[in-house]
Amino acid sequence: MNKRADRRARDLAKPHYKWIVLSNTTLGVLMATINASILLIALPDIFRGVGINPLAPGNTSLLLWLIMGYMVVTAVLVVSFGRLGDMYGRVKMYNAGFAIFTVFSILLAVTWMQGTPAVMWLIIMRILQGVGGAMLMANSNAIITDAFPVDQRGLALGLNQVAGIAGSFLGLIIGGLLGPIGWRLVFLVSVPVGVFGTVWAYLRLHDTGKRRPARLDWWGNITFAVGLIAVLVGITYGIQPYGGHTMGWSNPWILAALIGGAAVLGIFVGVENRVADPMFELSLFRIRAFTAGNLASLLSAIGRGGLMFILIIWLQGIWLPRHGYSFADTPLWAGIYMLPLTAGFLVAGPISGAISDRHGARLLATGGMVVAALSFGWLLILPVNFDYWTFALALLLNGLGMGLFAAPNRAGIMNALPPNHRGVGAGMSTTFQNSAMVLSIGIFFSLMVTGLARTLPATLNAGLMAHGVAAADAGRVAGLPPVSVLFASLLGYNPVQSLLGPTALAQLPASDAAYLTGRGFFPSLISGPFADGLAVAFAFAIVACLVAAVASALRGGKYVYGDGVGDGHGNTARGTLDKDSKVYSNVFVAHPALTSGASAQRSQITASNKLLHHHQRREKEAPRLLRRRARQ
Repeated sequence: MNKRADRRARDLAKPHYKWIVLSNTTLGVLMATINASILLIALPDIFRGVGINPLAPGNTSLLLWLIMGYMVVTAVLVVSFGRLGDMYGRVKMYNAGFAIFTVFSILLAVTWMQGTPAVMWLIIMRILQGVGGAMLMANSNAIITDAFPVDQRGLALGLNQVAGIAGSFLGLIIGGLLGPIGWRLVFLVSVPVGVFGTVWAYLRLHDTGKRRPARLDWWGNITFAVGLIAVLVGITYGIQPYGGHTMGWSNPWILAALIGGAAVLGIFVGVENRVADPMFELSLFRIRAFTAGNLASLLSAIGRGGLMFILIIWLQGIWLPRHGYSFADTPLWAGIYMLPLTAGFLVAGPISGAISDRHGARLLATGGMVVAALSFGWLLILPVNFDYWTFALALLLNGLGMGLFAAPNRAGIMNALPPNHRGVGAGMSTTFQNSAMVLSIGIFFSLMVTGLARTLPATLNAGLMAHGVAAADAGRVAGLPPVSVLFASLLGYNPVQSLLGPTALAQLPASDAAYLTGRGFFPSLISGPFADGLAVAFAFAIVACLVAAVASALRGGKYVYGDGVGDGHGNTARGTLDKDSKVYSNVFVAHPALTSGASAQRSQITASNKLLHHHQRREKEAPRLLRRRARQ
């Protein structure tokens, strides 16, 4: 114990300790987000490795859960783990997350089974791996905020946030490279990083934030988990066909899950307003910068979340085959051709974070959403068979816009939080973002299927019959739900070969069979219907980004909770009033816009100075006061 205490004192005394914190937490978040997307490209190799056809009837659910199970569990658990970090130590929870993530990365790769049992094993291990990912995501931002002073938090959180977003795109390339070599490598690649990160975090990271002793809110955790899981599961199954419908939104079970889940979440809100130590600090929404930042983040994630899937389908199902790439090679090249998007994030994120440290988040975050909306407009007007440089510039612009938004917005959210609520506040923010990603996938797929359903069946039926396919077989393929075509393109399969089947192909002349399964027939055939779906999906993304820009603009001027400037180790000079950065100690009311004139600013400073004398007493009473005001 004494050795660890001595090491803690030595580490915290070093001026570069905060950069150790940033390096380790960024490594953890990068690993977690890479693993969230690495399966998208490697899925064909994984399914071939365990001997199962994901497009066969009944297997679509397995495909969806393998993709989205990780996202669902992280969305549900981040708030609870953030709350536990506030209570028992953020670094402890973070270290546990690193270790859990690493253990289940190993277990994902050691399955000895084949077929459906093997996929079920992968789904369960993937969900449990998500528990570790949720621990990492919930506490990393709070640990960074504890370690960095106010005037460097934007840069630090920006680097961390951009690494996380970039990881979701880097995972595509890593999955494409490792999958063909061996599907188990897709999971094992995280193990060395996880072992190193776990040991490094245990030895070098220390809790510097304020703990808040409290009892665990069991009813809040239960109602939140049940309600959110029901909603997210309903969204997941809603994009599958039901009866004679192209999607499952009319399925009574899905409607029950969505409506029942929303009702349980309503009960959760009532529970949180009455318990002594709530899991979800609803009173934090009285802080305007926190509320506006999270609303903007939610809308941004809805606009961005389904984009990755749509771009992959666009490239793998249409563009790459039409430009000479075999269907088997398209997954890797889709990831490579999407690199401009990652480059935009990497360039804009750190720069915007550093600028927001001086000037606040509102202008940069709002401008970033406007730029993102423009990029979606650019993608909307592109032809399906585009010139690559125009597509690359649109992706770069989108990455720049999202990077301009992400770092300042996250810094604005974290700066608005009281020190002893940073874990739960960061968890709440991550929950909104992760839930929005699942919601976005459901919305984008639904919009794409709606667009395809109008013209694809007739187009596909006519095209197949024109090349000798029997009317019964052509009608069978044309009658398949459009989501089957989307999944085939997402997996990098030859859609016609997968959907028509070897029996029907064997009855055709060799020339017709070769043409139908070649690189020209399906991409050319689907281009028109796919363009209809793209138009609807991108129009929705434009609206989501513009509404996010409005929400961001309503956050007010720069606001930092009044915990002083700090020395970088979580030790702050209480009550410091920094006129240049407008650091005010008024967390108990929403911070007004700082552009309403000098008199309003002087009144804020006067009120802040009066509160400084009562800071210690107020901090002890903060949870009770916040809940009382929330009930009022």
